[in-house]
Amino acid sequence: MPVESGNFRVKTKGFGDILDITPQVRGAVEISRISSGLVNVSIAGSTAAVTSIEYEPGVVRDLKEAIERLAPRGIHYYHDAAWGDGNGYAHVRAALVGASFTIPFTQKRLGLGTWQQVVLLDFDNRSRTREVYLQLVGE
Repeated sequence: MPVESGNFRVKTKGFGDILDITPQVRGAVEISRISSGLVNVSIAGSTAAVTSIEYEPGVVRDLKEAIERLAPRGIHYYHDAAWGDGNGYAHVRAALVGASFTIPFTQKRLGLGTWQQVVLLDFDNRSRTREVYLQLVGE
């Protein structure tokens, strides 16, 4: 079964920045030699995550507020006590959402719903350049 790999970089603002990376994922599928299969989207780093949402201002805000309730800033995190970098909450948030997301595709079309996009969430307490890895497998 053929496998292809690729990657791209995105600049983030940190602090819960949510970016639509669907165009980059779609583009990688379109130029691949694989017509149908799965694409796994994975983020390098332990303070960012990948998932899917309807990428519109209301849902983006709802997700940010829900994550804040789950792993709030401003409380004690043992990571902060050990390392002093103040981003313990970012590590917990990233672990809760997950570092990767897999999407089926058929005839080079992503199997996403009409209002579904692939998003990168950067929870760290500073801006970064994030490396996103793609692995396509199929036929």
